[in-house]
Amino acid sequence: MTEPSRTPAPEISEYQLGESVGYLLARVKSTMSNLVTQRTMAELGITSQQGSILFMVASGKCLLAAELAREYGIDASAVTRLIDRLEKRGLLTRVRSSEDRRAVRLALTAEGHAIAAKMPRIFNSVLDNLLAGFTPEEVGFLKSMLRRVLINSGECPALTRDSASNSQSKS
Repeated sequence: MTEPSRTPAPEISEYQLGESVGYLLARVKSTMSNLVTQRTMAELGITSQQGSILFMVASGKCLLAAELAREYGIDASAVTRLIDRLEKRGLLTRVRSSEDRRAVRLALTAEGHAIAAKMPRIFNSVLDNLLAGFTPEEVGFLKSMLRRVLINSGECPALTRDSASNSQSKS
C-alpha cells in the first residue's frame, strides 16, 4: 500500500479558505448554533435546534414536520427524531388535523410554550455579543445582503427584493 500524498494539489493549496464566503457563512452559523446551544443547555436543558423548533411552532411559521424539514434543510427522518425527543420531554404533541386526517400538526404544551418564549432573549443575547461593535447601519446592511443571498437561492419565496433592504435592528 502506498502512503497518501502529503503535498496538496495546487487547486487545494492555492484556495484561500478564509476568504470563501461559503466557508465564512458556515463558520458563523456553526458558531451561533454552538453559542445558543451552550445557553439553552445551561438554562433550559435543550439544544439550540430543539429550542428553535419550539420557537418556530410557537410562532406559527412551521406547524408540520415537513415545514420544519424545509425550513432547516434537513431530511424528514431527522425532523421526526427531533419531534420524538421533544414529545417525549413533554414539550410538544402531535395533533391530527380535523381538515385533513393525513396531516399531523404540531402543538406545544404549556412547558413548550414557556421555553419557546425564552428563545428570543437567548437568540438576541448571542447576536448582540457576535455583533458587538457593529453600527445599526452595518447590521441592517448585513441583513440586507443575507436576504439577497436567500432571494438569489430561490429558497425563500416569502422574501422580496424590497424586504431585503428594509430592517435595521440586530435580531
